[in-house]
This record gives sequence, structure tokens and C-alpha cells, in this order.
Amino acid sequence: MISFTPKKWLAAAAVIVAIAGLFDSVYLTIHHYTAEPVPCSITEGCEMVLTSAYAEVAGLPLAIFGAAAYIFVLIFAAMTLFGRRGMWLLYGILATMMALFSAWLIYVQAALIGAFCQFCLLSALSSSLLFVIFVVSLISKPIPPPERIED
Repeated sequence: MISFTPKKWLAAAAVIVAIAGLFDSVYLTIHHYTAEPVPCSITEGCEMVLTSAYAEVAGLPLAIFGAAAYIFVLIFAAMTLFGRRGMWLLYGILATMMALFSAWLIYVQAALIGAFCQFCLLSALSSSLLFVIFVVSLISKPIPPPERIED
């Protein structure tokens, strides 16, 4: 039987990664609404990606959807950390969806736009790490309780 109960360190790691992803998404959302160019020092393709037709859905930047997803995954991981084990399955479902969508967005950057945004890649890395944390929780064996020694 598959257990959806993570070790506490996995839930704590998920909280940390979710916070990093949230900061990245909020940063990109702020830049979108202030119309300031994003300083792109590593890939030099940020503006091309962030102003492309793929950067918005219904007039809203994708980063705002990312921020919302990171908030929920953060809540699910934190609730798990504080004893609500049933939240881990919700965390895993959302982390999987985020990783799949990030893979799609990397494809869009590579094949359709022909440029990469370092902040978008950071979000993709965060989403992927959240998914890996969930997978590790599924394949890691639970720690058995200590054996009682009878006199």
C-alpha cells in the first residue's frame, strides 16, 4: 500500500522550496504590472519571453497563477508539517501539475519563442524540486518504531 505520509524533513524542504518559488513568481508579477524590464544577466532572453503571447492568459501574467500555485503548495506542505497528513496528497497532486506545466513552458521557451528567461527557469526548477520531494516521499521507507526490549 502506498503511504502519503512524508517524513517531516520532506515537508520542511517543500515549505522552503515553495517560499523560493513564491518569491520568484511575485517578483515577476510585480515587474509585469510596473512594466519595468526584468534584469536578465544569465540568459538575456527574459524580455522576449515575458512579453511574448505565451506570457499571459486572459490578460493576467502567468506569474500570478504561479504565485497562487506556490501559495497553495506552501499551505499544503505546512499543514502536513504540523500534523495534517492528508494534505500531503493534495500537495503531491498540485506539485505534479506544476512540474508538468513547467515542462510545457520550457518547451515553449525553447521551441516556440527561441529564448529563455532565467526567472522562469528558476520557477521551473522550484516546481520540479517540489515534485521530486513528493516522489521521494512515495519511495522512501517509513522509519520503523524502536523495538521494545523486554526484561
